[in-house]
Amino acid sequence: MKLHIVNCAPDAGRVVQQALSAMTTDDRLLLIEDGVQGALPSLVDGFSGIEGRLYVLREDLEARGLMSRHDDRVTVVDVDGFVTLTEQAEQTLSWY
Repeated sequence: MKLHIVNCAPDAGRVVQQALSAMTTDDRLLLIEDGVQGALPSLVDGFSGIEGRLYVLREDLEARGLMSRHDDRVTVVDVDGFVTLTEQAEQTLSWY
């Protein structure tokens, strides 16, 4: 399993598309920094096909005032959860 980390908002170019196209069925995707905007209900459909494998960093949601606005289909992890995801992954890929 690979962990793909996206720090860009879904509407900030092709980064999200490139990350999704590089993913296999075992890979996971973590949204951080401005990428957490992808966890909003109006944007989360762009991640269809990876249900159960889409994560968002709690601290970045909170920093942007989005904690109570994220879609329930996204799993929220804190920094410790981020570390756990990286420990479970064979490889970590950052997309920016």
